Amino acid sequence: MKQVTLQIPDKEYEFFIQLLKKFNEVKIKEADFLIPEKHKELVRDRRRTAKKSDFIDWNVAKKSLGL
Repeated sequence: MKQVTLQIPDKEYEFFIQLLKKFNEVKIKEADFLIPEKHKELVRDRRRTAKKSDFIDWNVAKKSLGL
């Protein structure tokens, strides 16, 4: 089975959902949160400007979190 994520214009959303509901095999799971574009851009900027020394090993991070 495949999973697809789509971005639908707000004005077309209801029509699109009604269309998909006509297919028995399609399962619709709506996101219950939205990430503001401002936050996305902040993360993109941090990823662009990060240096290798900014990162730590995952096992070290888990240990420091007590996992």
